[in-house]
Amino acid sequence: MRLIGMLDSPYVRRVAIALRLLDIPFEHDPLSVFRSFDQFRRINPVVKAPTLVCDDGTVLMDSGLIIDYAEMLAGRSLWPADPASRTRALRTAGLALAACEKAVQIVYEHNVRPPDKLHAPWLERVEAQMGAALKALDVEVGRDPLPADEGALTQAGLCAAIAWRFMQIKPDMPVSQAQCPALAALSARVEAFPAFLATPAIETANVSTPGYRAP
Repeated sequence: MRLIGMLDSPYVRRVAIALRLLDIPFEHDPLSVFRSFDQFRRINPVVKAPTLVCDDGTVLMDSGLIIDYAEMLAGRSLWPADPASRTRALRTAGLALAACEKAVQIVYEHNVRPPDKLHAPWLERVEAQMGAALKALDVEVGRDPLPADEGALTQAGLCAAIAWRFMQIKPDMPVSQAQCPALAALSARVEAFPAFLATPAIETANVSTPGYRAP
């Protein structure tokens, strides 16, 4: 199967790392929804990243749905099985994905909209929403011990770490490590894990990322 999209997207990177954690073989095609729009559109007319082209040619999109499909193939889940733990993990992942959504909106506002068209009240609102999500996320992450290895990582930790890393590589993010110490500590730990090292948050479509083959 083929994963389409740039790894500087937190959603594409979420899928790529989840596939590695689940030992699902895949090839990565780092197409940009901007610079490679026409090429991307030939694969998926919606031009939505991430896009997964399954072995039978079916085209899937949305990171959560793609990971659900991958977990079905793997026969195991990255979510905790215990109901209470799963509920907490769902809350943590929801906060992380909300923070990602607002961060992406900030990036688009600064990089897609012409400078003279920036809407300050909208930016202030989105930044406040992202700040609220990060504050709550840092509390949730701080309640659990840091994962010892990849095997201890759940969807909650994966989403939180990816969200934080995305905000560190993008300009115009009004957040510092001092504001989210638990998130910063989580990111420092998991970015050293093999699946993360092999799936860097690259920012250029000119970088060729080798396809991954599970052992």
